[in-house]
Amino acid sequence: MDRWRTLLTEGRHPDSEKLDTLPSREVVVLLLEEDRRGLDLALAHCETIAQAAGWVAESLAAGGSLTFAGAGTSGRLGILEAAECPPTFGSDPDQIRALMAGGTDAVFRAKEGAEDDEHAGRKAVADLGADDLLIGLSASSVTRYVQGALDQARDQGARTVLVTCAAAEGLASQADLVIGLATGPEILTGSTRLKAGSATKAVLNAITTAAMVRLGKTYGNLMVDLRPGSAKLQDRALRIIEEAAEVSAEKAQELHQAASGNVKIAILMGQLDISIEVAEERLRVAGGHLREALQS
Repeated sequence: MDRWRTLLTEGRHPDSEKLDTLPSREVVVLLLEEDRRGLDLALAHCETIAQAAGWVAESLAAGGSLTFAGAGTSGRLGILEAAECPPTFGSDPDQIRALMAGGTDAVFRAKEGAEDDEHAGRKAVADLGADDLLIGLSASSVTRYVQGALDQARDQGARTVLVTCAAAEGLASQADLVIGLATGPEILTGSTRLKAGSATKAVLNAITTAAMVRLGKTYGNLMVDLRPGSAKLQDRALRIIEEAAEVSAEKAQELHQAASGNVKIAILMGQLDISIEVAEERLRVAGGHLREALQS
């Protein structure tokens, strides 16, 4: 039991010891101020976060995979990150995935005790290899499921990253890279879905977005590899073509159709007035990087 007793994330926050007596507005202010503190801590680890993003880009470029593994709130944040990469960046859903202690059922309803199953964590990553990257998510840093997954992944030669909000001595041995945010006690004691969850989400946003920028999934701040699977995203794709290719809305739609829905190809065709065949070859030679294809 001592492994939980000494965790800062399990400590009592001095500013909220009389939480149940405070007006709702004061409760809200306390919560949001703590969230802001968590984001400041994440910013202080920008070098380590950038290194993790570089590793993600290297693994995906090599044909490997990115896997998030966690339990509870941490596991759900990994699922959210993996689910949002394909529509935003056009990534392969099989290349970026998330593992949740307790399986799919635990995503929607808490399955207490699943996080303590180290063997299940090991078994879940049995298919990882040298080109793959595992990011373990554990607010407390002592989640057995995550520890098992990290250990097994390293045994198989995969790179490993641990994102935790309970920075402590000895963590460096748990993964190849540790992003340890000392977020401290929560306003509601032990509820790491609060500040720790917000800080973890910010770190994951930064890792995946920076990695996708390196992989050529953006042009400026435009998501040129998005998958237009909804009316909103279809409209966004057309607006991106219109802006990046500097054409009218009508021409953007025409280019989008001519490029079979490929936003990058449509932009190349519009900017350079070239055929789809030439645009595809330019993009292939540029390794999928639109800016390089436009300047080559």
